[in-house]
Amino acid sequence: MKKKILVTGGAGYIGSHTTVELQNAGYEVVIIDNLSNSNANVIDGIEKITGIRPVFSVTDCNDKEGVEKVMTDNSGIVGIIHFAASKAVGESVQKPLLYYRNNLVSLINLLELMPQHGIRGIVFSSSCTVYGQPDILPVTEDAPIKTALSPYGNTKQINEEIIRDTIYAGVPFKSIILRYFNPIGAHPSAEIGELPIGVPQNLVPFLTQTAAGIRTELSVFGDDYDTPDGSCIRDYINVVDLAKAHVVAIDRMLNDKSEENLEIFNLGTGRGVSVLELINTFERVTGVKVPHKITGRREGDIEKVWAEPKHANDVLGWKAQESLDDTLRSAWKWQQKLVTH
Repeated sequence: MKKKILVTGGAGYIGSHTTVELQNAGYEVVIIDNLSNSNANVIDGIEKITGIRPVFSVTDCNDKEGVEKVMTDNSGIVGIIHFAASKAVGESVQKPLLYYRNNLVSLINLLELMPQHGIRGIVFSSSCTVYGQPDILPVTEDAPIKTALSPYGNTKQINEEIIRDTIYAGVPFKSIILRYFNPIGAHPSAEIGELPIGVPQNLVPFLTQTAAGIRTELSVFGDDYDTPDGSCIRDYINVVDLAKAHVVAIDRMLNDKSEENLEIFNLGTGRGVSVLELINTFERVTGVKVPHKITGRREGDIEKVWAEPKHANDVLGWKAQESLDDTLRSAWKWQQKLVTH
């Protein structure tokens, strides 16, 4: 009997790649997604890769009765991976209440429903934004949590606190919080990838759309930062590597491999790459030029951040494997497929 995992936001970018890895590892997956920032066709892509069509319900995590119905209809769910959230930093500054409602209520609903349905663990999708601009690089899990620079970042911090307080209260389940650095790339099959609705908020889809001629040019926000080439530095992690970490986390909770009821892991490569370096790497591996211009700094951008992934490497036994070259090739292969369809 396959163990059943509920993946919220499973039609999204990281959720869809994680669903594939869960299925490959022998889990049965139930997806809920309200399709506010994703596309139902992604389910077809998942099925093409694995040969298995996940159960899929168009449900909003803020609709507690709707979520409960999915749990009742798919009895035997043993774990949750919670991705569903509004995630655009800029939009969160404009629409803070939307972000607080979406991102906090959805988690509270899940945590309230878990004991009633015998669900034993929840993996929470968090972010390195909780560290703000760190004092020491690379960033370890012990780095201080800084005041958030956006409502989006603040919802991640508050959600972590909600989980911490809930676990401390003695609930009958465990949690692992995964703080991602910058996920990029696509599945090597090019059946699924990052699919932004409207103008991309993230660097790589904007870059690939510019390379494909959909956008006229890419803006690089600032070249006067305290970095070797003046552009911001990030830790770019392959989305399939990231997805695999979630499978390891679920295994760890369900098989009681830890005495701790709450654990936190940074997921990154441990290498910082600047925006200009990323553009140059893309041009080198694809042979395609990316028209770009330097513009002013963008509000809320952190100057430089990259992970110390040692804790995840040692304790989870997980490590980022894919090279930046291959990751950017996968992003370009996915973009080319989108253009032809």
